[in-house]
Amino acid sequence: MVLMTIDHASGAFNAGRLMTDSAGMYHPGMPLPGAQFLTRWITHLCAPTFVFLAGAALALSVEKRRAAGESERAIDRFILTRGLFIAALDPLWMSWVFVPGQIILQVLYAIGAGMMAMAALRRLDDRWLLALALLVVGAGELLTGAVLLATGGAPTLPFALLLTGGLFGWLIVGYPLLPWLAMMVLGWCFARRLGTAPPAGVARSLLRAGLASLAVFAVVRGLDGYGNMGLGREDGSLVQWLHVSKYPPSLSYTTLELGLMALCLGAFFALQRREQPAAMRPLLVLGQTALFFYLLHVHVLELASWALGLSHRAGLAATYLAAAATVLALYPLCVWYRGYKAAHPTGWPRYV
Repeated sequence: MVLMTIDHASGAFNAGRLMTDSAGMYHPGMPLPGAQFLTRWITHLCAPTFVFLAGAALALSVEKRRAAGESERAIDRFILTRGLFIAALDPLWMSWVFVPGQIILQVLYAIGAGMMAMAALRRLDDRWLLALALLVVGAGELLTGAVLLATGGAPTLPFALLLTGGLFGWLIVGYPLLPWLAMMVLGWCFARRLGTAPPAGVARSLLRAGLASLAVFAVVRGLDGYGNMGLGREDGSLVQWLHVSKYPPSLSYTTLELGLMALCLGAFFALQRREQPAAMRPLLVLGQTALFFYLLHVHVLELASWALGLSHRAGLAATYLAAAATVLALYPLCVWYRGYKAAHPTGWPRYV
């Protein structure tokens, strides 16, 4: 959540913000200043982690509801209604602050639509789900290329919603469903293993998975061909190695970010074996109120940049200061909301 706030603070304040995360946004020779590039790059970890953990949380929630005696139909109904609610937040709540006058379908669309798809997909055996998710991740560029070839490079809206993303007048599809659904399914499969393995075993598995994922990234990015979604390296610099396609997610992007995420998660699982450091507790609060925080922080940042007369006119110093101030300002609200949600487990907070 902190990294995400940095990115959105950059979007509100930073005149030099880079958005070169696809072959369509970047042209060979475009400058990629190191500080600006890394400010954008560190936030790439956010969306794959959000979607992966949404799948993991869904799996744990389903098991909890089953243990409480809920019927499969009731569980499906909750998954579908919550998924629809989350997906609707992008056009109804987030778009007017991200792109006034337009509608943009981003991570909430991907999470919400993915949850609705999981109402049916959860019936499949976990091994089949894992295989299908890995197939979509690995063959995503092949499928995208086939769609672009069949449509003459101008995919229709259904293809954009599912696979390629795209711009359709007032509608921007930033996060196509299938590649992000694959990440959600990986999170689902991960959480299904949690119930049968101790934290130390999960930490070791995450370490191995993370290193394997980063090895795939190194091979794909090193070969500089298939798997980069057309956004190849121009040289051997670190910036060019890390300059991967998010729109739509390439194999190199997905393996890099999920690999880093797995290493981070493994470290957190290892910390579970010891007393939690006091410095981690505020981060735990933000993680436990993630959607609540998400729905407020962009509006706060955009309002602050407008009120200060710094909208898209400041630099990196203002970006990081604004991000820190926003986290500090919203933290007490998140503490309150966490308590309110715990006190009303069957009320509307179930959806946020």
